[in-house]
Amino acid sequence: MKLIRPDELTIAIEALEAGELVVVPTQRWYMICANARDNDACARVYVGKGRPRSKSLAYILPSLVAADELFIMTPAAIQLASAFWPGDLAMFLRWRDSEHAQQHEAVGVPNALVTLDSGLLGQLARRSRVPIAATTANLSDPTNTSGPAITAAEVERFVAESEINVTYCIDGGISPLANHLTIVDCTEPQAKIARSGVVHDRAVNAAIAAESEPYAN
Repeated sequence: MKLIRPDELTIAIEALEAGELVVVPTQRWYMICANARDNDACARVYVGKGRPRSKSLAYILPSLVAADELFIMTPAAIQLASAFWPGDLAMFLRWRDSEHAQQHEAVGVPNALVTLDSGLLGQLARRSRVPIAATTANLSDPTNTSGPAITAAEVERFVAESEINVTYCIDGGISPLANHLTIVDCTEPQAKIARSGVVHDRAVNAAIAAESEPYAN
């Protein structure tokens, strides 16, 4: 694995489009990325992490427009997207097209784990010609209390331990939040928090409640 600078993002994009794996920093953690339509590349992520196939990788949206084109956005999902995207919240959403969904099995079918990132990961999704699947750079080991990588040095240790074949890691310094995406299940009309994270539960509930409140005159 070679460390590259944030201004060398184009190199990482070319590697992804060629079926290789790259690691990108976020405010939360370093994320290992693959072409979401490349079953072999995504399988290497699962095997390297020891991640159960039942746990979806995250689909990194290129834009809000793409969210509406690809997924069924419930009123609650629209409110959450308006309040927190791009940002540190993800949603479980239903695919609009079942055939299209089957081409992205690693991020979930019939429901996908979807987010719109505000940093380098979002830039990667916007500029890439292939859809991006991502997950944290760490072994999926319940006995591992240190959590996902928050520095490039920790990514290097993960790669050495897992023997996963990562081509590039963008060195973005320290991820200051060291916390997970908040995940909200928006596959049904009544949205539910599936996992607490950076975006506080109270903020999520306030955004959802705003959808049903009339505007004051």
